[in-house]
Amino acid sequence: MKILVISDSHGDTASFDSAVRRHRSADVIVFCGDGHRDLQTIRAAHRNKAYIAVAGNCDWYCDLPLVQQSELCSKKIIVTHGHMFGVKNGYSRITNFGHQNNADILLFGHTHKQFCTVDGGMLLLNPGAMGYGGRYSIIEINEKTGKIKATEYPDSDFGPIII
Repeated sequence: MKILVISDSHGDTASFDSAVRRHRSADVIVFCGDGHRDLQTIRAAHRNKAYIAVAGNCDWYCDLPLVQQSELCSKKIIVTHGHMFGVKNGYSRITNFGHQNNADILLFGHTHKQFCTVDGGMLLLNPGAMGYGGRYSIIEINEKTGKIKATEYPDSDFGPIII
């Protein structure tokens, strides 16, 4: 299963659409907030995709949840924007939240900076800001082995992470 992870589009629907078109084989698009109107535009243009989405601190007057939990390929995925967990001041609160809720994958945005690490077997990933530099991530889950591979685009300082 291939998952396209995007956050913080802030009006840049062209870059958002470009990433979706580049990764046509993505089964699911995860949106980590701050650009719910952009998401509406993308959903209208790409109706054949599955979406998981949350509201960010700049998403006023929208009905998206602040936290969304899903299961894909037997992996528990938690998506949030990150502002409620103070991610601009560190990742301990959001990491603890993920562990308390038995997440295999915890996705967030808000800082506009790409971040990817593994903590106690949990993948913690921020795809960076789509609206400021066209950054996003791809997560691939091998349905047979359960292995998770995360890659950040357009470039990555760490290379793919595999757990």
